[in-house]
Amino acid sequence: RRYPEGESAAHVVGFTNLEDQGQEGIELAFQRQLQGRNGTRGVVKDRLGRVIEDMGTHIEPADGSDIALSVDAKIQFFAYQRVREAVLEHKAKAGSVVVIDTITGELLALANYPSYEPDKRQNLSGEQLRNRALTDMFEPGSTMKPFTVGLALNTGRVKPSTLIDTAPGRINITGSTITDTHSYGTLTVEGVIQKSSNVGTTKISQMLPAREMWETFSAAGFGQKPQIPFPGAVSGRLRPYKSWRPIEQATMSYGYGLSASLFQMARSYTVFAHDGEIIPATLLKTNQPAPGVPVFSARTAAQVRTMLQMAAGPGGTGQKAQTIGYSVGGKSGTARKQVGKSYTTNKYRAWFTGMAPIDHPRIVVAV
Repeated sequence: RRYPEGESAAHVVGFTNLEDQGQEGIELAFQRQLQGRNGTRGVVKDRLGRVIEDMGTHIEPADGSDIALSVDAKIQFFAYQRVREAVLEHKAKAGSVVVIDTITGELLALANYPSYEPDKRQNLSGEQLRNRALTDMFEPGSTMKPFTVGLALNTGRVKPSTLIDTAPGRINITGSTITDTHSYGTLTVEGVIQKSSNVGTTKISQMLPAREMWETFSAAGFGQKPQIPFPGAVSGRLRPYKSWRPIEQATMSYGYGLSASLFQMARSYTVFAHDGEIIPATLLKTNQPAPGVPVFSARTAAQVRTMLQMAAGPGGTGQKAQTIGYSVGGKSGTARKQVGKSYTTNKYRAWFTGMAPIDHPRIVVAV
């Protein structure tokens, strides 16, 4: 085997062992289709092993099929290069990127750093081998807020202009205090997303039944096994709504108390990019538009996109997402790391999920 894309696509392609058996990635997932089959023929042999009669039963050998991936080599290369640079620059432990085509559901890139050279596999560590974007799950933090707000908009409980009082920047729920980084005073629902207010999101979630929140999160793919033929893809965790305490319903509204993989996060945002419908993701090349399943109305999706554009614009929390020549919208999330039973004060996981161009999104990018 030769691996021309090297370490940039190692986690997607995977590798085979000396017997050509797939060990990781697509090599493992599509082993049967790739390997083909040997031919056979039936013969009669004498006791010295010489063929004395051909039985005439032949099965011709068959070559393995080609598997064409949806991954775009250019996008994959740039995604890997940029995440590698960012991990090294910020001295992070690791980083991942997922890019999805919002029309076909094709995975255009799926990259992780640290990675490895598929043809130089001496002294490989689990750290390098793991396809983190699919196998690791984390609390998503504020990247969940658009779903909470989307549900409130979709059910007519709020409008984008509805005012929410977030002063004095904290709120008490059954003895636990939820805080914002600043006291933002009175915000519109749009402002709650733009400024990423935990207090505002909590107040909006208090208008929502736990069951509706759970149904919306589930419909967006959280807590569900990804329908993707990849070894080790995790379903994340979303507990049944009947067991939610008031404080848990509050924290889940802004992304604590449930967990998801980066792949799930990227796919969930196709809801906002694809007129309120979630689409299945695929690793195989296709030109067919993906069939969507409605989660929100197209109007709600458009309203949330406006908020995502504000969040990535002036006065928002994700301004670094702006890029020349494209309108961008997206949401950042910063989740404190869990150590043992509590959260650390100085270790974080940073998320960003966004889309472009914002009025008719063509790609969703999650980092």
